[in-house]
Amino acid sequence: MAASKPVRIGITWGDPHGIGSECILKAFADERVLQDMVPVVYGHTASLQAQAQQFDVSVDIRSTDAPERTKPGALYCVDIAESLPTPDWGQPHPDAGEFARLSLESAVKDLAANKVDVLVTAPINKDTIQGGKFKFPGHTEYLADMAGVEDVLMILAADALRVGVVTGHVPLKDVANHLNKDLIMRKAKRLHDSLSRDFGVASPRIAVMGLNPHAGDNGLIGEEEKTIILPAVRALQEAGLAVQGPFGADGFFGTGSYRHFDGVLAMYHDQGLVPFKSLSFGEGVNFTAGLPVVRTSPDHGTAFDIAGQGLADGASLRAACWAAMDIRRHRSAHREMTANPLEIAPRKDWERDRF
Repeated sequence: MAASKPVRIGITWGDPHGIGSECILKAFADERVLQDMVPVVYGHTASLQAQAQQFDVSVDIRSTDAPERTKPGALYCVDIAESLPTPDWGQPHPDAGEFARLSLESAVKDLAANKVDVLVTAPINKDTIQGGKFKFPGHTEYLADMAGVEDVLMILAADALRVGVVTGHVPLKDVANHLNKDLIMRKAKRLHDSLSRDFGVASPRIAVMGLNPHAGDNGLIGEEEKTIILPAVRALQEAGLAVQGPFGADGFFGTGSYRHFDGVLAMYHDQGLVPFKSLSFGEGVNFTAGLPVVRTSPDHGTAFDIAGQGLADGASLRAACWAAMDIRRHRSAHREMTANPLEIAPRKDWERDRF
């Protein structure tokens, strides 16, 4: 049997004043990681080489302007600018946000053009990246807009723990107003489809969280469980999905009940991400389900408080690369098994006049 072709992974630089570049370097410090993947960073080669010396990381860094022709064995870098000023570690700045935006835009263009196979995004500062060309809450919304996709789902994954969130980047005071039966059903179906297609789970079992403490306690602490969430769960069950809930999130995670399910659907960001990161921080991966391409990221942010100090860990970014490869492989196997031409939108359609 012929050896599988190494996967070309487009990696964004993230905020240059955060820990992204340090995590990238440390993720590939072990040359064995480079045997079956080809990482391509979008940033500035000389700066990456200088930071490798600063953080005492030994890795073969090579400049390239043709990611599609790269080969295993090195960490490649595409120069997106003539220079990158010495980082002002830990300090938010509009220029750093603009560099992060340019890196993301460059990587996405090459992804759409099939010059790289998957996308891994290093952390950005969601404030400083804002500007005329970027007006999104985060990577997820930007990529959904670029792909022309309305319904995506943020999934945090680590081993068998996979958590999706219904409302995503929404202020807590607005969560209840955003929830409705149709939205919960769409997100649950997206989670179900992703578990099957992207994670290779044959018959996904999904747990749905309540919104209020103790899942509303039969209406004593809120009505959303009775009027919105439970009707959605029942409709999903009638549609043949193995869905249960709503569960009180504290007891559900505290007792380890999540181990009995393949996926968990939380109602809002912190309800899902706080227990997830408490259980698997540094090993988790952020994945955007519903895109026609594969995008993952580490489960941490810019970590300005430790930036430039050599304290960052590349484990989560390395896990994001492995996860992107696995998801790509699962999608390929699922596509062959289903033989459904509508299952995944063609890559050429994703590029449609958006660049």
